[in-house]
Amino acid sequence: MNRPRLPTLFIPALIVGIVAFAPTAIADAAPAPSAATDNRFDMTIVGEQRCFSADGLPDHPIGEFPNRGNPNAVAPQDVRVCVPLVPKPADTITPIRGTMGIAINGVQFRPNTAGFYDPSSRRGHSPSGDENWSVDIHGAPGKLGLDFNNAHVGRGGLYHYHGIATHLLDRSGSSLIGYAGDGYEIHYVGETVQSGWVLKTGTRRSGPGGTYDGTYNEDFEYIGGVDASGRSLLDQCNGGDLEGRYVYFVTDSYPYVSRCLTGVVSGDFNKANHRVEDDQEGTGRTNRIHRRRGN
Repeated sequence: MNRPRLPTLFIPALIVGIVAFAPTAIADAAPAPSAATDNRFDMTIVGEQRCFSADGLPDHPIGEFPNRGNPNAVAPQDVRVCVPLVPKPADTITPIRGTMGIAINGVQFRPNTAGFYDPSSRRGHSPSGDENWSVDIHGAPGKLGLDFNNAHVGRGGLYHYHGIATHLLDRSGSSLIGYAGDGYEIHYVGETVQSGWVLKTGTRRSGPGGTYDGTYNEDFEYIGGVDASGRSLLDQCNGGDLEGRYVYFVTDSYPYVSRCLTGVVSGDFNKANHRVEDDQEGTGRTNRIHRRRGN
Protein backbone atom coordinates (compact mmCIF):
# COMPACT_ATOMS: atom_id res chain seq x y z
CA MET A 1 0.00 0.00 0.00
CA ASN A 2 1.32 3.40 -0.89
CA ARG A 3 1.67 5.85 1.96
CA PRO A 4 -1.29 8.28 1.97
CA ARG A 5 -0.66 11.79 0.76
CA LEU A 6 -0.49 14.09 3.76
CA PRO A 7 -2.46 17.33 3.59
CA THR A 8 -0.58 20.60 3.66
CA LEU A 9 -2.78 22.32 6.18
CA PHE A 10 -2.91 21.77 9.92
CA ILE A 11 -5.94 19.74 11.00
CA PRO A 12 -7.89 21.46 13.79
CA ALA A 13 -8.93 18.09 15.26
CA LEU A 14 -5.29 17.46 16.02
CA ILE A 15 -5.56 19.59 19.11
CA VAL A 16 -9.14 18.90 20.16
CA GLY A 17 -9.89 16.56 23.04
CA ILE A 18 -6.51 16.91 24.64
CA VAL A 19 -6.25 16.61 28.38
CA ALA A 20 -6.27 19.34 30.99
CA PHE A 21 -3.64 20.69 33.30
CA ALA A 22 -4.35 21.99 36.77
CA PRO A 23 -4.36 25.75 37.53
CA THR A 24 -1.02 26.77 38.93
CA ALA A 25 1.50 29.57 39.06
CA ILE A 26 3.95 29.94 36.19
CA ALA A 27 7.44 28.57 36.69
CA ASP A 28 10.31 31.05 36.52
CA ALA A 29 12.94 28.45 35.66
CA ALA A 30 13.37 24.75 34.97
CA PRO A 31 12.84 22.59 38.08
CA ALA A 32 15.91 21.50 40.02
CA PRO A 33 16.99 17.89 39.44
CA SER A 34 16.06 15.00 41.69
CA ALA A 35 17.34 11.44 41.78
CA ALA A 36 16.24 8.77 39.32
CA THR A 37 13.19 6.75 40.32
CA ASP A 38 12.62 2.99 40.33
CA ASN A 39 11.90 2.01 36.76
CA ARG A 40 10.17 -1.12 35.48
CA PHE A 41 9.93 -1.67 31.74
CA ASP A 42 9.57 -4.78 29.59
CA MET A 43 9.14 -5.11 25.84
CA THR A 44 8.06 -8.44 24.37
CA ILE A 45 6.89 -9.78 21.02
CA VAL A 46 3.48 -11.44 21.24
CA GLY A 47 2.32 -12.82 17.92
CA GLU A 48 2.06 -9.90 15.52
CA GLN A 49 2.33 -7.29 18.25
CA ARG A 50 5.11 -5.51 20.11
CA CYS A 51 3.93 -5.21 23.71
CA PHE A 52 5.12 -3.02 26.57
CA SER A 53 4.69 -3.30 30.31
CA ALA A 54 5.85 -0.40 32.47
CA ASP A 55 5.34 1.49 35.68
CA GLY A 56 5.78 4.80 33.86
CA LEU A 57 8.62 5.90 36.13
CA PRO A 58 11.71 7.36 34.44
CA ASP A 59 15.10 5.68 34.73
CA HIS A 60 16.99 8.97 34.89
CA PRO A 61 17.18 12.05 37.11
CA ILE A 62 14.19 14.36 36.77
CA GLY A 63 13.21 17.85 37.78
CA GLU A 64 11.66 18.62 41.14
CA PHE A 65 7.93 17.90 41.23
CA PRO A 66 5.68 19.46 42.33
CA ASN A 67 7.06 22.84 41.25
CA ARG A 68 5.71 26.32 40.63
CA GLY A 69 4.71 25.44 37.09
CA ASN A 70 3.38 21.96 37.83
CA PRO A 71 1.61 20.96 41.08
CA ASN A 72 1.74 17.21 40.53
CA ALA A 73 3.95 14.53 42.09
CA VAL A 74 5.29 11.58 40.10
CA ALA A 75 3.44 8.32 40.83
CA PRO A 76 3.80 4.75 39.49
CA GLN A 77 1.46 3.70 36.70
CA ASP A 78 0.35 0.30 35.41
CA VAL A 79 0.88 0.53 31.68
CA ARG A 80 0.30 -2.47 29.42
CA VAL A 81 -0.01 -1.62 25.75
CA CYS A 82 0.75 -3.17 22.36
CA VAL A 83 1.46 -1.84 18.88
CA PRO A 84 1.67 -3.59 15.50
CA LEU A 85 4.96 -5.43 15.05
CA VAL A 86 4.80 -4.68 11.33
CA PRO A 87 3.36 -1.16 10.88
CA LYS A 88 0.94 -0.54 8.02
CA PRO A 89 0.15 2.81 6.40
CA ALA A 90 -3.40 4.02 6.95
CA ASP A 91 -5.59 5.62 4.29
CA THR A 92 -5.77 8.81 6.36
CA ILE A 93 -3.70 10.31 9.11
CA THR A 94 -4.85 10.08 12.73
CA PRO A 95 -4.75 13.24 14.88
CA ILE A 96 -3.29 12.69 18.35
CA ARG A 97 -5.45 13.41 21.40
CA GLY A 98 -3.35 11.82 24.11
CA THR A 99 -0.45 9.37 24.06
CA MET A 100 1.47 9.35 20.78
CA GLY A 101 3.97 6.65 21.68
CA ILE A 102 6.10 5.06 24.35
CA ALA A 103 9.82 5.54 24.93
CA ILE A 104 12.35 2.75 25.32
CA ASN A 105 12.21 3.28 29.10
CA GLY A 106 8.41 3.07 29.35
CA VAL A 107 7.75 6.81 29.66
CA GLN A 108 5.03 8.06 27.34
CA PHE A 109 5.18 10.76 24.67
CA ARG A 110 2.19 13.08 25.05
CA PRO A 111 2.63 16.18 22.86
CA ASN A 112 -0.49 18.22 23.64
CA THR A 113 -1.99 20.25 26.44
CA ALA A 114 -5.62 21.24 27.04
CA GLY A 115 -5.03 24.94 27.35
CA PHE A 116 -7.17 27.10 25.07
CA TYR A 117 -7.19 30.87 24.79
CA ASP A 118 -9.41 32.23 27.55
CA PRO A 119 -9.26 35.95 28.36
CA SER A 120 -11.37 35.35 31.47
CA SER A 121 -8.70 33.09 33.00
CA ARG A 122 -5.91 34.65 35.05
CA ARG A 123 -3.43 32.62 33.00
CA GLY A 124 -5.01 33.59 29.70
CA HIS A 125 -5.93 29.99 28.87
CA SER A 126 -8.10 27.21 30.27
CA PRO A 127 -9.62 23.84 29.27
CA SER A 128 -12.92 25.61 28.51
CA GLY A 129 -11.43 28.35 26.35
CA ASP A 130 -11.60 29.01 22.62
CA GLU A 131 -10.75 25.70 20.93
CA ASN A 132 -9.61 27.57 17.83
CA TRP A 133 -6.52 28.64 19.79
CA SER A 134 -4.78 25.83 21.68
CA VAL A 135 -1.67 26.38 23.78
CA ASP A 136 1.56 24.67 22.77
CA ILE A 137 3.55 23.78 25.88
CA HIS A 138 6.84 24.97 24.40
CA GLY A 139 5.34 28.39 23.74
CA ALA A 140 3.62 28.76 27.11
CA PRO A 141 5.25 31.02 29.73
CA GLY A 142 7.32 28.77 32.00
CA LYS A 143 6.51 25.79 29.76
CA LEU A 144 4.10 24.54 32.43
CA GLY A 145 6.91 23.24 34.61
CA LEU A 146 8.82 21.17 32.04
CA ASP A 147 12.07 19.85 33.42
CA PHE A 148 15.44 19.42 31.66
CA ASN A 149 14.10 16.23 30.04
CA ASN A 150 11.29 18.16 28.31
CA ALA A 151 8.91 16.33 30.62
CA HIS A 152 6.50 17.05 33.43
CA VAL A 153 3.72 15.35 35.42
CA GLY A 154 0.00 14.95 34.79
CA ARG A 155 -2.68 14.99 37.47
CA GLY A 156 -2.60 11.22 37.82
CA GLY A 157 1.13 11.31 38.54
CA LEU A 158 2.10 10.35 34.99
CA TYR A 159 5.57 11.63 34.11
CA HIS A 160 5.64 12.12 30.32
CA TYR A 161 7.71 13.67 27.56
CA HIS A 162 6.91 16.69 25.40
CA GLY A 163 10.23 16.57 23.56
CA ILE A 164 13.61 14.88 23.53
CA ALA A 165 15.19 13.52 26.70
CA THR A 166 18.87 13.00 25.86
CA HIS A 167 19.09 10.13 28.34
CA LEU A 168 17.13 8.03 25.87
CA LEU A 169 20.04 8.22 23.43
CA ASP A 170 22.41 6.94 26.10
CA ARG A 171 20.08 4.08 26.95
CA SER A 172 19.53 3.13 23.32
CA GLY A 173 23.07 3.57 22.06
CA SER A 174 21.51 4.71 18.80
CA SER A 175 18.94 7.21 17.52
CA LEU A 176 16.02 4.91 18.42
CA ILE A 177 14.10 6.37 21.37
CA GLY A 178 10.68 4.72 21.21
CA TYR A 179 7.73 3.35 19.29
CA ALA A 180 4.62 5.18 18.11
CA GLY A 181 1.07 3.97 18.59
CA ASP A 182 0.98 2.68 15.01
CA GLY A 183 4.18 0.67 15.50
CA TYR A 184 6.59 2.87 13.58
CA GLU A 185 9.86 3.68 15.35
CA ILE A 186 10.58 7.07 16.94
CA HIS A 187 14.07 8.49 16.46
CA TYR A 188 16.08 11.57 17.37
CA VAL A 189 18.90 12.68 15.08
CA GLY A 190 19.18 16.37 15.97
CA GLU A 191 19.61 18.77 13.07
CA THR A 192 20.09 15.95 10.55
CA VAL A 193 16.39 16.28 9.72
CA GLN A 194 14.19 19.37 9.66
CA SER A 195 10.54 19.83 10.50
CA GLY A 196 8.27 21.04 7.71
CA TRP A 197 6.41 23.33 10.11
CA VAL A 198 7.14 27.07 10.29
CA LEU A 199 5.94 29.98 12.39
CA LYS A 200 3.43 32.13 10.54
CA THR A 201 4.24 35.76 9.88
CA GLY A 202 1.99 38.70 10.68
CA THR A 203 -0.69 39.00 13.32
CA ARG A 204 -3.59 36.83 14.42
CA ARG A 205 -6.92 37.99 13.00
CA SER A 206 -9.04 36.56 15.81
CA GLY A 207 -8.82 35.13 19.30
CA PRO A 208 -5.86 36.46 21.28
CA GLY A 209 -4.73 38.79 18.50
CA GLY A 210 -1.12 39.94 18.50
CA THR A 211 1.84 38.59 16.57
CA TYR A 212 2.23 34.91 15.80
CA ASP A 213 4.82 34.01 18.44
CA GLY A 214 4.44 30.27 19.00
CA THR A 215 2.18 30.43 22.03
CA TYR A 216 -0.54 28.54 20.17
CA ASN A 217 -0.45 25.56 17.83
CA GLU A 218 -2.35 27.65 15.31
CA ASP A 219 0.63 30.02 15.12
CA PHE A 220 2.33 27.40 12.95
CA GLU A 221 1.66 26.12 9.46
CA TYR A 222 2.97 23.16 7.51
CA ILE A 223 4.82 24.04 4.30
CA GLY A 224 6.81 20.88 3.53
CA GLY A 225 9.23 21.00 0.63
CA VAL A 226 13.02 20.84 0.93
CA ASP A 227 15.64 22.62 3.02
CA ALA A 228 18.51 24.78 1.77
CA SER A 229 20.63 21.72 0.97
CA GLY A 230 17.86 20.04 -1.02
CA ARG A 231 16.88 17.52 1.65
CA SER A 232 13.18 16.77 2.00
CA LEU A 233 11.57 18.24 5.08
CA LEU A 234 9.64 15.90 7.37
CA ASP A 235 5.98 15.28 6.65
CA GLN A 236 3.09 16.78 8.60
CA CYS A 237 3.38 14.07 11.26
CA ASN A 238 7.15 14.64 11.66
CA GLY A 239 7.84 11.43 9.78
CA GLY A 240 10.38 10.68 7.12
CA ASP A 241 12.90 8.24 5.72
CA LEU A 242 15.66 6.67 7.79
CA GLU A 243 17.84 4.19 5.95
CA GLY A 244 15.02 3.21 3.64
CA ARG A 245 12.23 2.89 6.18
CA TYR A 246 9.57 5.28 7.45
CA VAL A 247 9.98 6.51 11.04
CA TYR A 248 8.91 9.45 13.20
CA PHE A 249 11.41 11.98 14.48
CA VAL A 250 11.43 14.05 17.64
CA THR A 251 12.77 17.45 16.60
CA ASP A 252 14.22 20.49 18.32
CA SER A 253 11.58 22.74 16.76
CA TYR A 254 7.82 22.60 16.34
CA PRO A 255 6.04 20.18 16.51
CA TYR A 256 8.81 18.54 18.63
CA VAL A 257 6.76 15.33 19.06
CA SER A 258 4.43 14.10 16.32
CA ARG A 259 0.89 15.46 16.59
CA CYS A 260 -0.52 12.83 14.23
CA LEU A 261 0.18 9.29 13.04
CA THR A 262 0.20 7.98 9.47
CA GLY A 263 -0.17 4.27 10.19
CA VAL A 264 -2.96 2.06 11.51
CA VAL A 265 -3.06 2.98 15.20
CA SER A 266 -3.34 0.44 18.00
CA GLY A 267 -6.50 0.73 20.08
CA ASP A 268 -4.25 1.00 23.14
CA PHE A 269 -2.99 4.41 22.05
CA ASN A 270 -4.21 7.93 21.29
CA LYS A 271 -6.39 8.11 24.37
CA ALA A 272 -7.06 11.46 25.99
CA ASN A 273 -6.69 9.66 29.33
CA HIS A 274 -3.76 7.58 30.45
CA ARG A 275 -4.31 5.40 33.53
CA VAL A 276 -4.92 1.70 33.00
CA GLU A 277 -8.55 0.80 33.54
CA ASP A 278 -10.01 -2.51 34.66
CA ASP A 279 -10.41 -5.26 32.09
CA GLN A 280 -14.14 -4.97 31.40
CA GLU A 281 -14.16 -6.81 28.09
CA GLY A 282 -12.88 -10.19 29.26
CA THR A 283 -9.68 -9.94 27.25
CA GLY A 284 -7.53 -11.15 30.13
CA ARG A 285 -5.39 -8.02 30.22
CA THR A 286 -5.83 -4.37 30.99
CA ASN A 287 -4.38 -2.31 28.19
CA ARG A 288 -5.82 1.16 28.21
CA ILE A 289 -3.79 4.06 29.45
CA HIS A 290 -4.87 6.10 32.47
CA ARG A 291 -8.48 7.07 33.08
CA ARG A 292 -7.84 10.12 35.23
CA ARG A 293 -7.30 13.39 33.40
CA GLY A 294 -3.90 15.07 33.28
CA ASN A 295 -1.85 17.07 30.78
